[in-house]
Amino acid sequence: MILGLVMVLSACTEQSLPVFENPQPISVPSGKPAYGPRLAKGDDDKVVLSWMERNDEGKVLRFSPYDQGTWRPAVVAVQDDAMFVNWADLPAVTPVASGKLLAHWLSYVADATYAYQLLTAFSDDGGASWSRPVSPHTDATPTEHGFVSTYAADGRTGLVWLDGRNTPDAAMTLRTATLASDGGLSDETVLDDSVCDCCQTDIAIAESGPVAIYRNRTEDEIRDIFVARQVDGKWQQGVAISNDGWEISGCPVNGPVIKANGKLVVAAWFTAANNEPTVKVAVSKNSGKTFSVPLDVAGTNVSGHVGLALIDNQTYAVSWMESGKNEDYVIKLRAFTVDGQTGRVQTVGRTSVARNVPQMVLIDDKLILAWTDTMEELSKVVSVKVEIRGFYN
Repeated sequence: MILGLVMVLSACTEQSLPVFENPQPISVPSGKPAYGPRLAKGDDDKVVLSWMERNDEGKVLRFSPYDQGTWRPAVVAVQDDAMFVNWADLPAVTPVASGKLLAHWLSYVADATYAYQLLTAFSDDGGASWSRPVSPHTDATPTEHGFVSTYAADGRTGLVWLDGRNTPDAAMTLRTATLASDGGLSDETVLDDSVCDCCQTDIAIAESGPVAIYRNRTEDEIRDIFVARQVDGKWQQGVAISNDGWEISGCPVNGPVIKANGKLVVAAWFTAANNEPTVKVAVSKNSGKTFSVPLDVAGTNVSGHVGLALIDNQTYAVSWMESGKNEDYVIKLRAFTVDGQTGRVQTVGRTSVARNVPQMVLIDDKLILAWTDTMEELSKVVSVKVEIRGFYN
């Protein structure tokens, strides 16, 4: 259900914070059932929506480019009967350099719940054909590899992922590598040797280089949010954004998000430290080297699964999920300035699906969101656009 609400953000003046207009539905050209949408934006501002389908024809990854306010007809990127289709670890089709598309997905290598590899393929022709699948990790263990984020890396494509090659005897690791369009692999690096097993990762390009964000894991089961920076071509050791002190024995499946523009870096995440579920956000003005004291975005009924968009060089928007009043879940949105001023909360949609990772990107003067819902007991993908007024230039 899409809520047609207009909320003027009144914590400060219209000149300080943007105004979000009515959320408007965008028809998604998916079949049913459809699962796990992923929004990806290229350097040329091209936006692609991808999702998984599982039906009588098998398991497929489809995608649709955004064009003048609509999603174009869907294209099949991958058909793989061994594909791992799930709600949390989402494959994607991502626009990369030189007009190429990169598809990544998960594919089982053994008959075990988490025995799957990460596969990638490139397309030069808008998805009509794809290169031979290549794995960016060099091990062949029947263990978990996933929760991928991608970034531009000097003419190549960088990937960050959770790597379980050392499990169950040792912790999950966070690794990175760069991939050429011909499948050539280089620069495989361990970024952190103990991370949360199944929280989503993210990465952004700041003035100093890539900044990866993820949920760390200590021997005492503290699972707080860390960033690892690449400076002068070398990855530095990850450090905590905030010492939340969330002690939890299992993975919350609730990863952070990060965006950057020059030296400005903004990070948002969910924590339930001290049994207080909270969405938090922090700002860095030095390319992610240090962050401000976190602001509380929302609390009480929040379930996290955050989204983030930099609207301009002074404002940003955070989205999240929380429990509704009718045994459903609401997707909410709030604007902030980088100096800590906060806007009012707006509800932009509802879903009956608790296991959800809503997506959000900025394109022109609009926020595009997507999430999973149900219709006639079948899973479907929902998308809306929220127009924005009140930009800094």
